[in-house]
Amino acid sequence: MYQYPHTIENKLGEKLCFLRLIKEPGGDKLETEGFVKPGCGPVTHVHWKQEESLTVVSGRMATQITGQEPVCYEPGETVTFNRGTWHRFWNAGEDELHIKGWIKPANNVEYFLTELYRAIDAGKDNRPEPTAAAFLIKRYSSEFGAHGIPAFVQKVIIPVQFYVDKLRGAHKRFKEAPEPLK
Repeated sequence: MYQYPHTIENKLGEKLCFLRLIKEPGGDKLETEGFVKPGCGPVTHVHWKQEESLTVVSGRMATQITGQEPVCYEPGETVTFNRGTWHRFWNAGEDELHIKGWIKPANNVEYFLTELYRAIDAGKDNRPEPTAAAFLIKRYSSEFGAHGIPAFVQKVIIPVQFYVDKLRGAHKRFKEAPEPLK
């Protein structure tokens, strides 16, 4: 589906390059390289089906697993998040953070993040565009989750947005979306 390397970036200060997909027993490994502006990084999230590993090339990275204190990493240090672990990372330094890493098995993470970055750039007030956000959250809930979305929004607003958008044909733009994993 993608040519490598494949780079995405969003207006929130994150740039992610998918370097290559490596065939391995137990699932393909997607190698990545990222650049994060000071103070920026993804919200607390979870990969239900994948492990994620990040190594600091330059800069200072902070991470936090939900319920634990933040931990900082310097160049050459690595953190690995097991599947099902709610986590976040951010640039805790004053210079751009440069990281390399991998996600395994890759599954739908490249599609999901590519479309999420597009939705962030199309949205207002640092929130993803609602149609794309509802589609991604609802369709890929068995694979990914984001912390901080109020329960009412997750249980009522997002499903209603998803089904209204589906009825009005707004999901046609996602016709190439891969099937979610169960």
